[in-house]
Amino acid sequence: MKKGTLSEGIIQKVDFPNKGVIDTEDGEKVIVKHTIPGQKVQFRVQKKRKGKYEGCLLEVLEKSPLELPEAACVHFGSCGGCTYQNLEYSKQLSLKEAQVKEMLLPVVQAADDTWFEGIKPSPAQFGYRNKMEFSFGDAYKDGPLALGMHKRGSFYDLVTVDKCVIADSDYNQILSTVLSYFAKESVSYFKKNTHIGYLRHLLVRKAAKTGEILVCLVTTTQNCGSKPEAVLLEGFQAALLQLCLQGKITGILHTKNDSVADVVKNEGTDILYGTDYFYEELLGLKFKITAFSFFQTNSLGAEVLYDTVRQFAKGAVSGQPGILYDLYSGTGTIAQMMAPAAKKVIGVEIVEEAVLAARENARSNGLVNCEFIAGDVLKVLDTIQEKPDVIILDPPREGVHPKALCKILDYGVDNLIYISCKPTSLARDLAVMQERGYRVERGCCVDLFPGTYHVECVVLMSRVEK
Repeated sequence: MKKGTLSEGIIQKVDFPNKGVIDTEDGEKVIVKHTIPGQKVQFRVQKKRKGKYEGCLLEVLEKSPLELPEAACVHFGSCGGCTYQNLEYSKQLSLKEAQVKEMLLPVVQAADDTWFEGIKPSPAQFGYRNKMEFSFGDAYKDGPLALGMHKRGSFYDLVTVDKCVIADSDYNQILSTVLSYFAKESVSYFKKNTHIGYLRHLLVRKAAKTGEILVCLVTTTQNCGSKPEAVLLEGFQAALLQLCLQGKITGILHTKNDSVADVVKNEGTDILYGTDYFYEELLGLKFKITAFSFFQTNSLGAEVLYDTVRQFAKGAVSGQPGILYDLYSGTGTIAQMMAPAAKKVIGVEIVEEAVLAARENARSNGLVNCEFIAGDVLKVLDTIQEKPDVIILDPPREGVHPKALCKILDYGVDNLIYISCKPTSLARDLAVMQERGYRVERGCCVDLFPGTYHVECVVLMSRVEK
């Protein structure tokens, strides 16, 4: 097949992440994203890489027997946010479990697959997200103002996702109100090609347990239109505060961002109303969360994840461990969950804002045996005097830096727990850890992202070579 060739085929399976596989009559393999097993699809060949063709999905010619008659979300297919809203939740879980298992089994050196304990579901399938980042733009070139998510496969066009099913219903009200307000005021949005315009993003966060809501408008410092900026923002604030929401708005913020990159970046934030933080509760602990601090986007699912980590640690360690390292600790949620079961917990995180939040949260939760250090794990490990008895890793999507992983394994701790949001990175690091004398004892998936192909994994490893 040549680039640009139109063809069709049946999806045989889907590999992580989101890679539908077609076996052609000529014995070739074609990868087509945004598909599910059993669909007959039409695609256009885009390129050939590593002996496989990559195709762009043009049309689903025949539905899969796995599919629902109608997708759960009206935006499904046009919005690029979700991949599995056309499947029952039980089938989503089965698909994710099979993908992870197929990826890890060839890597894990074990006599059988009894170490793999399947997948744990999210307590909520819909409305579970406690954070949404919406973008301002247009649905098509020179079209009316839009606010939402990028269209599938598009860098520019947006879908106004005012009926998104994975976002809280309060978010949809807030989105519609904000869009209507700025459209009425004829305020421009920031254009990626010219770097001209005012509106950039709308960030909304809501705590599942307390119901507290934080709304943050992200703009450039350019001219906002006919009205003075102070007057425009006052109207924005008033429009939000008149809403009848299930939760309660505790803070409305305005953040400036003149970066040319299409990211939510904080180059200065003003409080328009209330505070610049809110509180969430997990497993009996309270956490202060700011607009830009990292926190798992599914609060109820995070409780399942962290409880799994606690159970893995409890089953592996007899008695109370002395020193526990929580590496890539973020705002210190895992460290604080584990603190009652350890003599001391040391968290290391490169984002200083997250470290400050972790320290404050530990104080408010009355935990005196937590220490949080700001810095790169690779460098900070050389400065810590106390040696660990147990290590918990929760690295970014790309996994642990190879040099940092070597330092971590040099400690030779008896037990190590690895939390991963990207199974491909986990598989790579597991191979290295096994070469260094560790074996996999237990592992499972936790679904923090229903409707999408993303999934969390937790693996317990023990040292078998001294």
